[in-house]
Amino acid sequence: MSPETTNVTTRAPVLIDLALQGGGSHGAFTWGVLDRLLEEPWLRIEAISGTSAGAMNAAVLADGWAQDGAAGARAALDAYWRLVARGAAFSPLQRSPFDKLRGRWSLDSSPAYFAFDLMTRVFSPYDLNPLGLNPLRAILAKSIDFDRLARSSIKLFITATSVRTGRGRIFRNAEISADVLLASACLPTMFQAVEIDGEHYWDGGFAGNPTITPLIRESDSHDTILVQINPRERKDIPRTANDVLNRLNEISFNSALMKELRMIALLRQVANPGHGEGSRWAEMRTHRIWTDKLADFGASSKLNAEWEFIAMLKEEGRHSADRFLALHAEDLGKQSTADLDVLLQEC
Repeated sequence: MSPETTNVTTRAPVLIDLALQGGGSHGAFTWGVLDRLLEEPWLRIEAISGTSAGAMNAAVLADGWAQDGAAGARAALDAYWRLVARGAAFSPLQRSPFDKLRGRWSLDSSPAYFAFDLMTRVFSPYDLNPLGLNPLRAILAKSIDFDRLARSSIKLFITATSVRTGRGRIFRNAEISADVLLASACLPTMFQAVEIDGEHYWDGGFAGNPTITPLIRESDSHDTILVQINPRERKDIPRTANDVLNRLNEISFNSALMKELRMIALLRQVANPGHGEGSRWAEMRTHRIWTDKLADFGASSKLNAEWEFIAMLKEEGRHSADRFLALHAEDLGKQSTADLDVLLQEC
Protein backbone atom coordinates (compact mmCIF):
# COMPACT_ATOMS: atom_id res chain seq x y z
CA MET A 1 0.00 0.00 0.00
CA SER A 2 1.35 3.42 -0.89
CA PRO A 3 2.66 5.51 2.01
CA GLU A 4 0.87 8.57 0.64
CA THR A 5 -2.55 7.06 1.33
CA THR A 6 -2.05 5.06 4.53
CA ASN A 7 -3.35 7.99 6.59
CA VAL A 8 -6.85 7.59 5.09
CA THR A 9 -7.25 3.82 5.02
CA THR A 10 -8.99 3.75 8.41
CA ARG A 11 -11.48 6.48 7.54
CA ALA A 12 -15.21 5.89 7.26
CA PRO A 13 -16.30 4.26 3.98
CA VAL A 14 -16.96 6.56 1.02
CA LEU A 15 -19.38 5.48 -1.69
CA ILE A 16 -18.09 6.13 -5.20
CA ASP A 17 -19.32 5.66 -8.74
CA LEU A 18 -16.98 4.92 -11.63
CA ALA A 19 -17.35 6.16 -15.20
CA LEU A 20 -15.13 4.15 -17.55
CA GLN A 21 -14.31 5.20 -21.10
CA GLY A 22 -13.67 2.87 -24.00
CA GLY A 23 -10.54 2.76 -26.13
CA GLY A 24 -9.55 -0.75 -27.17
CA SER A 25 -6.42 -2.12 -25.52
CA HIS A 26 -5.90 1.26 -23.83
CA GLY A 27 -8.58 -0.03 -21.47
CA ALA A 28 -5.67 -1.78 -19.71
CA PHE A 29 -4.86 1.65 -18.27
CA THR A 30 -8.31 1.57 -16.66
CA TRP A 31 -7.54 -1.92 -15.35
CA GLY A 32 -4.55 -0.46 -13.53
CA VAL A 33 -6.65 2.35 -12.07
CA LEU A 34 -9.27 -0.12 -10.84
CA ASP A 35 -6.64 -2.46 -9.45
CA ARG A 36 -5.22 0.38 -7.34
CA LEU A 37 -8.59 1.72 -6.16
CA LEU A 38 -9.67 -1.77 -5.11
CA GLU A 39 -6.76 -1.84 -2.65
CA GLU A 40 -8.44 0.88 -0.58
CA PRO A 41 -10.97 -0.72 1.81
CA TRP A 42 -12.60 2.65 2.57
CA LEU A 43 -13.64 3.10 -1.05
CA ARG A 44 -16.97 1.35 -1.73
CA ILE A 45 -18.02 1.06 -5.36
CA GLU A 46 -21.74 1.66 -5.64
CA ALA A 47 -22.18 1.78 -9.43
CA ILE A 48 -20.19 1.74 -12.67
CA SER A 49 -21.06 3.17 -16.07
CA GLY A 50 -18.93 1.76 -18.87
CA THR A 51 -18.65 1.79 -22.63
CA SER A 52 -16.67 -0.50 -24.95
CA ALA A 53 -13.44 -1.50 -23.13
CA GLY A 54 -14.87 0.33 -20.11
CA ALA A 55 -17.91 -1.95 -20.28
CA MET A 56 -15.66 -5.03 -20.25
CA ASN A 57 -13.74 -3.75 -17.24
CA ALA A 58 -16.97 -2.86 -15.46
CA ALA A 59 -18.63 -6.23 -16.00
CA VAL A 60 -15.54 -8.27 -15.11
CA LEU A 61 -15.02 -6.23 -11.93
CA ALA A 62 -18.67 -6.49 -10.83
CA ASP A 63 -18.75 -10.25 -11.43
CA GLY A 64 -15.46 -10.76 -9.59
CA TRP A 65 -16.77 -8.64 -6.72
CA ALA A 66 -19.90 -10.77 -6.49
CA GLN A 67 -17.69 -13.84 -6.17
CA ASP A 68 -15.10 -12.65 -3.65
CA GLY A 69 -15.22 -8.93 -2.97
CA ALA A 70 -12.25 -6.72 -3.85
CA ALA A 71 -9.86 -9.67 -4.07
CA GLY A 72 -12.20 -11.44 -6.48
CA ALA A 73 -12.57 -8.31 -8.61
CA ARG A 74 -8.79 -7.83 -8.88
CA ALA A 75 -8.26 -11.50 -9.75
CA ALA A 76 -11.02 -11.44 -12.36
CA LEU A 77 -9.59 -8.37 -14.08
CA ASP A 78 -6.13 -9.91 -14.13
CA ALA A 79 -7.45 -13.14 -15.64
CA TYR A 80 -9.49 -11.27 -18.27
CA TRP A 81 -6.62 -9.14 -19.55
CA ARG A 82 -4.28 -12.13 -19.64
CA LEU A 83 -6.80 -13.92 -21.83
CA VAL A 84 -7.00 -10.86 -24.10
CA ALA A 85 -3.22 -10.81 -24.46
CA ARG A 86 -3.07 -14.56 -25.03
CA GLY A 87 -5.67 -14.31 -27.79
CA ALA A 88 -3.85 -11.40 -29.41
CA ALA A 89 -0.72 -13.50 -29.74
CA PHE A 90 -2.43 -15.36 -32.61
CA SER A 91 -3.72 -12.24 -34.34
CA PRO A 92 -2.18 -11.21 -37.67
CA LEU A 93 -2.22 -7.62 -36.39
CA GLN A 94 1.25 -7.48 -34.87
CA ARG A 95 3.91 -4.81 -34.63
CA SER A 96 6.43 -4.82 -37.43
CA PRO A 97 10.16 -5.37 -36.72
CA PHE A 98 10.60 -1.66 -37.53
CA ASP A 99 8.09 -0.67 -34.82
CA LYS A 100 9.76 -2.99 -32.31
CA LEU A 101 13.22 -1.68 -33.18
CA ARG A 102 12.09 1.88 -32.56
CA GLY A 103 10.26 0.91 -29.37
CA ARG A 104 6.89 2.00 -30.75
CA TRP A 105 3.68 0.33 -29.62
CA SER A 106 1.65 1.33 -32.67
CA LEU A 107 0.93 -0.93 -35.64
CA ASP A 108 1.44 1.81 -38.22
CA SER A 109 4.28 -0.04 -39.98
CA SER A 110 2.59 -3.43 -39.82
CA PRO A 111 1.78 -4.79 -43.32
CA ALA A 112 -1.18 -6.70 -41.91
CA TYR A 113 -2.57 -3.57 -40.22
CA PHE A 114 -2.03 -1.51 -43.37
CA ALA A 115 -3.88 -4.10 -45.49
CA PHE A 116 -6.66 -4.43 -42.92
CA ASP A 117 -7.08 -0.65 -42.71
CA LEU A 118 -7.38 -0.38 -46.48
CA MET A 119 -9.88 -3.24 -46.70
CA THR A 120 -12.17 -1.73 -44.04
CA ARG A 121 -12.43 1.42 -46.14
CA VAL A 122 -13.62 -0.58 -49.15
CA PHE A 123 -15.42 -3.58 -47.66
CA SER A 124 -17.84 -3.79 -44.76
CA PRO A 125 -17.66 -6.34 -41.91
CA TYR A 126 -20.50 -8.17 -43.66
CA ASP A 127 -18.12 -8.74 -46.60
CA LEU A 128 -14.95 -9.47 -44.62
CA ASN A 129 -16.51 -11.43 -41.76
CA PRO A 130 -19.81 -12.90 -43.02
CA LEU A 131 -20.13 -15.24 -40.02
CA GLY A 132 -19.88 -12.33 -37.59
CA LEU A 133 -17.10 -13.93 -35.56
CA ASN A 134 -15.64 -11.99 -32.62
CA PRO A 135 -12.76 -13.46 -30.60
CA LEU A 136 -13.90 -11.53 -27.52
CA ARG A 137 -17.00 -13.71 -27.24
CA ALA A 138 -15.00 -16.76 -26.14
CA ILE A 139 -12.96 -14.62 -23.72
CA LEU A 140 -16.12 -13.21 -22.13
CA ALA A 141 -17.56 -16.74 -21.76
CA LYS A 142 -14.47 -17.69 -19.72
CA SER A 143 -14.36 -14.43 -17.75
CA ILE A 144 -17.93 -13.68 -16.62
CA ASP A 145 -20.76 -15.61 -15.00
CA PHE A 146 -23.68 -13.52 -16.26
CA ASP A 147 -26.17 -15.07 -13.84
CA ARG A 148 -23.92 -14.05 -10.95
CA LEU A 149 -23.37 -10.65 -12.53
CA ALA A 150 -27.12 -10.05 -12.47
CA ARG A 151 -27.03 -10.43 -8.68
CA SER A 152 -23.93 -8.31 -8.07
CA SER A 153 -24.29 -5.56 -5.49
CA ILE A 154 -22.49 -3.17 -7.85
CA LYS A 155 -24.94 -1.49 -10.23
CA LEU A 156 -23.86 -1.55 -13.86
CA PHE A 157 -24.87 0.78 -16.68
CA ILE A 158 -23.55 -0.37 -20.07
CA THR A 159 -24.09 1.86 -23.12
CA ALA A 160 -24.61 0.75 -26.72
CA THR A 161 -25.76 2.85 -29.68
CA SER A 162 -28.85 1.93 -31.68
CA VAL A 163 -27.98 1.79 -35.37
CA ARG A 164 -31.55 2.63 -36.31
CA THR A 165 -32.14 5.66 -34.07
CA GLY A 166 -28.61 6.78 -33.21
CA ARG A 167 -29.63 6.98 -29.56
CA GLY A 168 -27.90 5.24 -26.69
CA ARG A 169 -29.46 2.42 -24.73
CA ILE A 170 -28.44 1.72 -21.16
CA PHE A 171 -28.30 -1.95 -20.13
CA ARG A 172 -28.44 -2.81 -16.42
CA ASN A 173 -27.19 -5.88 -14.53
CA ALA A 174 -30.05 -8.27 -15.25
CA GLU A 175 -29.99 -7.35 -18.97
CA ILE A 176 -26.25 -7.73 -19.49
CA SER A 177 -25.02 -10.60 -21.63
CA ALA A 178 -22.05 -11.28 -23.88
CA ASP A 179 -24.06 -9.74 -26.73
CA VAL A 180 -24.58 -6.53 -24.74
CA LEU A 181 -20.86 -6.18 -24.02
CA LEU A 182 -19.94 -6.96 -27.62
CA ALA A 183 -22.50 -4.39 -28.79
CA SER A 184 -21.00 -1.76 -26.53
CA ALA A 185 -17.61 -2.40 -28.17
CA CYS A 186 -18.84 -2.90 -31.74
CA LEU A 187 -16.80 -0.67 -34.06
CA PRO A 188 -18.85 -0.43 -37.28
CA THR A 189 -15.86 -0.85 -39.60
CA MET A 190 -14.65 -3.99 -37.81
CA PHE A 191 -17.73 -5.92 -36.68
CA GLN A 192 -21.29 -6.53 -37.77
CA ALA A 193 -23.91 -4.74 -35.70
CA VAL A 194 -25.02 -6.83 -32.72
CA GLU A 195 -28.70 -7.70 -32.59
CA ILE A 196 -30.41 -7.57 -29.18
CA ASP A 197 -34.19 -7.90 -28.82
CA GLY A 198 -34.68 -7.16 -32.51
CA GLU A 199 -32.59 -3.96 -32.41
CA HIS A 200 -29.08 -3.61 -33.85
CA TYR A 201 -26.32 -1.85 -31.94
CA TRP A 202 -22.90 -0.32 -32.52
CA ASP A 203 -20.25 0.96 -30.13
CA GLY A 204 -21.70 2.87 -27.19
CA GLY A 205 -19.05 5.57 -27.56
CA PHE A 206 -21.14 7.29 -30.23
CA ALA A 207 -23.91 7.97 -27.68
CA GLY A 208 -22.05 8.14 -24.37
CA ASN A 209 -18.44 7.39 -23.55
CA PRO A 210 -19.47 6.70 -20.86
CA THR A 211 -22.99 7.78 -19.89
CA ILE A 212 -23.07 9.73 -16.61
CA THR A 213 -26.78 10.45 -16.04
CA PRO A 214 -27.81 7.02 -14.63
CA LEU A 215 -25.07 7.32 -12.00
CA ILE A 216 -26.71 10.48 -10.71
CA ARG A 217 -30.28 9.23 -10.90
CA GLU A 218 -29.89 5.64 -9.70
CA SER A 219 -26.88 5.56 -7.37
CA ASP A 220 -26.65 6.52 -3.69
CA SER A 221 -23.11 7.82 -4.19
CA HIS A 222 -22.41 11.53 -4.66
CA ASP A 223 -18.84 11.03 -5.92
CA THR A 224 -18.17 10.01 -9.52
CA ILE A 225 -14.64 9.22 -10.70
CA LEU A 226 -14.21 9.44 -14.48
CA VAL A 227 -11.39 7.30 -15.84
CA GLN A 228 -10.58 8.99 -19.14
CA ILE A 229 -8.45 7.30 -21.79
CA ASN A 230 -9.35 9.29 -24.93
CA PRO A 231 -7.27 12.50 -25.10
CA ARG A 232 -9.52 15.54 -25.07
CA GLU A 233 -6.86 17.89 -26.37
CA ARG A 234 -3.80 17.53 -28.61
CA LYS A 235 -1.11 20.15 -29.14
CA ASP A 236 -0.15 19.16 -32.68
CA ILE A 237 -2.30 19.46 -35.79
CA PRO A 238 -2.78 16.03 -37.46
CA ARG A 239 -1.25 15.96 -40.93
CA THR A 240 -1.14 12.34 -42.03
CA ALA A 241 -4.30 10.49 -43.09
CA ASN A 242 -4.07 8.17 -40.09
CA ASP A 243 -3.54 11.05 -37.66
CA VAL A 244 -6.55 12.90 -39.09
CA LEU A 245 -8.79 9.83 -38.71
CA ASN A 246 -7.43 9.23 -35.22
CA ARG A 247 -8.27 12.77 -34.13
CA LEU A 248 -11.72 12.59 -35.72
CA ASN A 249 -12.43 9.43 -33.73
CA GLU A 250 -11.19 11.01 -30.50
CA ILE A 251 -13.40 14.05 -30.97
CA SER A 252 -16.38 11.87 -31.91
CA PHE A 253 -15.99 9.56 -28.94
CA ASN A 254 -15.50 12.44 -26.51
CA SER A 255 -18.28 14.70 -27.80
CA ALA A 256 -21.21 12.90 -26.16
CA LEU A 257 -19.40 12.85 -22.81
CA MET A 258 -18.48 16.55 -23.03
CA LYS A 259 -22.08 17.51 -23.86
CA GLU A 260 -23.38 15.51 -20.92
CA LEU A 261 -20.82 17.01 -18.54
CA ARG A 262 -21.80 20.51 -19.70
CA MET A 263 -25.44 19.68 -19.09
CA ILE A 264 -24.58 18.40 -15.61
CA ALA A 265 -22.60 21.56 -14.87
CA LEU A 266 -25.57 23.69 -15.91
CA LEU A 267 -28.05 21.65 -13.89
CA ARG A 268 -25.80 21.87 -10.83
CA GLN A 269 -25.92 25.66 -11.05
CA VAL A 270 -29.72 25.84 -11.15
CA ALA A 271 -30.60 22.82 -8.97
CA ASN A 272 -31.74 23.38 -5.39
CA PRO A 273 -29.75 21.26 -2.88
CA GLY A 274 -31.93 19.19 -0.60
CA HIS A 275 -35.09 19.59 -2.67
CA GLY A 276 -36.31 16.70 -4.84
CA GLU A 277 -34.46 15.14 -7.74
CA GLY A 278 -32.64 18.39 -8.44
CA SER A 279 -30.66 17.91 -5.27
CA ARG A 280 -28.95 14.87 -6.81
CA TRP A 281 -27.45 17.10 -9.52
CA ALA A 282 -26.48 19.85 -7.10
CA GLU A 283 -24.79 17.43 -4.71
CA MET A 284 -22.77 15.56 -7.35
CA ARG A 285 -19.00 15.63 -6.83
CA THR A 286 -16.80 14.91 -9.84
CA HIS A 287 -13.24 13.60 -10.09
CA ARG A 288 -11.01 12.51 -12.97
CA ILE A 289 -8.10 10.09 -13.39
CA TRP A 290 -6.11 10.24 -16.62
CA THR A 291 -2.58 10.32 -18.02
CA ASP A 292 -0.94 12.38 -20.75
CA LYS A 293 1.04 9.33 -21.85
CA LEU A 294 -1.90 7.78 -23.72
CA ALA A 295 -1.74 10.68 -26.16
CA ASP A 296 1.73 9.48 -27.21
CA PHE A 297 0.31 6.32 -28.78
CA GLY A 298 -1.36 6.30 -32.18
CA ALA A 299 -4.85 5.01 -32.88
CA SER A 300 -3.47 1.71 -34.19
CA SER A 301 -2.01 0.94 -30.74
CA LYS A 302 -5.57 0.41 -29.51
CA LEU A 303 -5.47 -2.84 -31.49
CA ASN A 304 -2.17 -3.89 -29.94
CA ALA A 305 -2.83 -6.31 -27.09
CA GLU A 306 0.69 -7.66 -26.57
CA TRP A 307 1.17 -8.55 -22.93
CA GLU A 308 4.15 -6.19 -22.57
CA PHE A 309 2.01 -3.28 -23.77
CA ILE A 310 -0.97 -4.32 -21.64
CA ALA A 311 1.25 -4.64 -18.55
CA MET A 312 2.83 -1.24 -19.16
CA LEU A 313 -0.60 0.41 -19.49
CA LYS A 314 -1.75 -1.29 -16.30
CA GLU A 315 1.23 0.07 -14.36
CA GLU A 316 0.59 3.55 -15.74
CA GLY A 317 -3.01 3.22 -14.56
CA ARG A 318 -1.87 2.20 -11.08
CA HIS A 319 0.56 5.13 -10.92
CA SER A 320 -2.12 7.57 -12.09
CA ALA A 321 -4.60 6.30 -9.48
CA ASP A 322 -1.89 6.48 -6.84
CA ARG A 323 -1.17 10.11 -7.71
CA PHE A 324 -4.88 10.89 -7.59
CA LEU A 325 -5.24 9.33 -4.15
CA ALA A 326 -2.13 11.08 -2.84
CA LEU A 327 -3.57 14.44 -3.92
CA HIS A 328 -7.30 13.96 -3.44
CA ALA A 329 -8.11 11.05 -1.12
CA GLU A 330 -9.26 13.50 1.55
CA ASP A 331 -11.49 15.29 -0.97
CA LEU A 332 -13.53 12.20 -1.78
CA GLY A 333 -16.85 12.43 0.02
CA LYS A 334 -16.34 16.16 0.57
CA GLN A 335 -15.72 18.17 -2.60
CA SER A 336 -15.15 17.90 -6.33
CA THR A 337 -11.63 17.80 -7.72
CA ALA A 338 -12.65 18.21 -11.38
CA ASP A 339 -14.18 21.57 -12.26
CA LEU A 340 -17.13 21.09 -14.60
CA ASP A 341 -18.08 24.75 -14.60
CA VAL A 342 -15.13 25.53 -16.86
CA LEU A 343 -16.92 23.57 -19.60
CA LEU A 344 -19.69 26.18 -19.64
CA GLN A 345 -17.16 28.79 -20.69
CA GLU A 346 -16.45 26.76 -23.84
CA CYS A 347 -20.04 26.84 -25.13
